[in-house]
Amino acid sequence: MRVAALVLAWMMTSMVSAQSGAQDRMTIAFGSCVHQDRPQPIWSAVLADDPDVFVFLGDNIYGDSEDPQVLQSKYEQLGAVNGFQRLREQADVVAIWDDHDYGVNDGGVEYPSKEASRQVMLDFWNEPVDSARRSRPDGIYTSYEYGETGQKVQLILLDLRWNRTPLVELEDPTKREARLAQDMGPYGADLSAAATMLGQAQWQWLQQQLEVDADLRIIGSSIQLLADFTGWESWANFPAERQRFFELLQAAPIVPTVIVSGDTHWSEFSRIDDAGLPFALVEMTSSGLTEEWHAISPNRHRVGEAHAVANYGLLEVDWSSQLPVLEMFIRDERGETLIHQTVSF
Repeated sequence: MRVAALVLAWMMTSMVSAQSGAQDRMTIAFGSCVHQDRPQPIWSAVLADDPDVFVFLGDNIYGDSEDPQVLQSKYEQLGAVNGFQRLREQADVVAIWDDHDYGVNDGGVEYPSKEASRQVMLDFWNEPVDSARRSRPDGIYTSYEYGETGQKVQLILLDLRWNRTPLVELEDPTKREARLAQDMGPYGADLSAAATMLGQAQWQWLQQQLEVDADLRIIGSSIQLLADFTGWESWANFPAERQRFFELLQAAPIVPTVIVSGDTHWSEFSRIDDAGLPFALVEMTSSGLTEEWHAISPNRHRVGEAHAVANYGLLEVDWSSQLPVLEMFIRDERGETLIHQTVSF
């Protein structure tokens, strides 16, 4: 009965929006892993798709320094790129960080310069001086809302660095070499009670966000969430946190939800049909805008092929039906489609 009632409510609000002349489509582009020292021809293709919003999902520079002046200089390099400047003029641009723009490869709670790094990052992305992201004691997570009732998109961006406990590394060199031979990384799953990525306050905030009225929810994760264990950084390294995420979605009001992610230096589409929701849970990974990693790890949740070429993601939301229909794309720097999935709720 709960599901049926919510579906009926979505149908009614969608019909009202259609009658009021609301826009039938919205386009959201996203990407990650753009190295400030490399050519960035991909912006021409992104601009040609004319997105309403572009979401930077992390590794937006390769800073890797505890010196905020070094980070600032690398942001300035990105800001000087013509294509990036045009993107800022053409679209609403929002961002969350991953490890390299946080300041240290694979870093987490132990990184000593995160407060300075936060202010440099938020200055570059034009965050208001009174924003909670500048003073919140546990990270820069945030959310945005686009559109009117009946066509409202909520975008949630999680901070997976500020509170994340240290990764567990394999100590046996033989096991590490065996992992690498299988295109997998050196990390293991942390099963300890203290292991966390979000931290308790951010979990409470996320629960509140999942109560927000929306017609489509997009959750931005700087690292992969649905992908099978790879030995590299992913939610699978923190299985209790990953399960908690699923349980939070299951307990929340039912809203069509998708995940977008970055980090890997390859692109792929993942799908889980048994996540305890009335629809399949899907994730589009776009990485990187300049970076490529050809030793692609196995992933039993992958649908189709993965692609280790420069790429960006594109979401086209069609509101003309009673429920949103989502076209999800991965495109290369020439604008050619590498992955295309249609998601109906």
